[in-house]
Amino acid sequence: MSRGFDGFEIDDFRSSDFRSDREVNRSPSSDWNKWTELHNIHREEERTDRLDREGRDRSNRDRPPLAREERVQAILSQRVRTQYTDRNKIYSLRDSEIHALSEVGKFRVVATTDLAEFAYNGDRSRVEHDVESLVRQGLMKETTIADPEHNPTQVVTLTKEGHKLLSRGKVLPRNQATYHGLKKPKEAFHDADLYRLFHKVSDEIESRGGRVLRVQLDYEMKQELYARLARTSQDKNRNSETLRREIAERYHLKVVSGRIPIPDLRIEYVDQHDNEIQRRDLELATEHYRPRGLSQKARAGFQIYARHGETDRLRRIRDDRELSAAILGF
Repeated sequence: MSRGFDGFEIDDFRSSDFRSDREVNRSPSSDWNKWTELHNIHREEERTDRLDREGRDRSNRDRPPLAREERVQAILSQRVRTQYTDRNKIYSLRDSEIHALSEVGKFRVVATTDLAEFAYNGDRSRVEHDVESLVRQGLMKETTIADPEHNPTQVVTLTKEGHKLLSRGKVLPRNQATYHGLKKPKEAFHDADLYRLFHKVSDEIESRGGRVLRVQLDYEMKQELYARLARTSQDKNRNSETLRREIAERYHLKVVSGRIPIPDLRIEYVDQHDNEIQRRDLELATEHYRPRGLSQKARAGFQIYARHGETDRLRRIRDDRELSAAILGF
């Protein structure tokens, strides 16, 4: 999702000659054929999605636990509280509460239901108890976000005190950025969805023997990259296009149409075969993206995902036809 800077301008995917379904009788025949084709694709995807969900429900009862689920279970089994001192304040926290602070801090905002699913193995009672404790101690804030396009959703963020405790507690790797508060409330739904996307992809990485090292949001990447661009732009002795390409390569990015696209989310990991750092750059499509804009993101090497079907799961978009159907189905 575009948040300004020198990335692609992303706006509504609908062009002036592509009307809603209520106006389709007044559209040209080519638009009607296009809409019909995409509608049929989406209807078939819904049927496939239903069958897929039923199959997953059956297989999930028999599958071995994910590595994440095993780690979470070990954390949840620890019930002893530990005293943490930060300046003149003392906090009493369980391991699961420290884990919750870490999860939320890496992503700024997380839906409470998603926190329960991924950080508590679905134990909603336990997450409610921990969030209540963290809110009471002034480390976390729980609020409801809503807009005309989404149902009201309960989310959690860190307070300044929670962010300070997490930063000073040496809980996360030193190079892992953390955040607090809602930076832009209108983007909160998109930001919260990134947490779900991260766990979908990180589970896939770990299932192949990989180990996740850290996660980078576009906030962090933009801050670093554009600070360097600003410094190098003062060098009048070198070609600006060459400098831009060199800076992009330094951050393992590409120049596309004269600009450096930045992904919503980057996962750094090592696989089981060597210790070389690998990267997965991810983009979460919303209903406001034009297919052309997402095509440019794909040219930058990003893996593009969108919500899909009745289960609201995240599905990777692999070609232009899937892209059009995914946007139509939002």
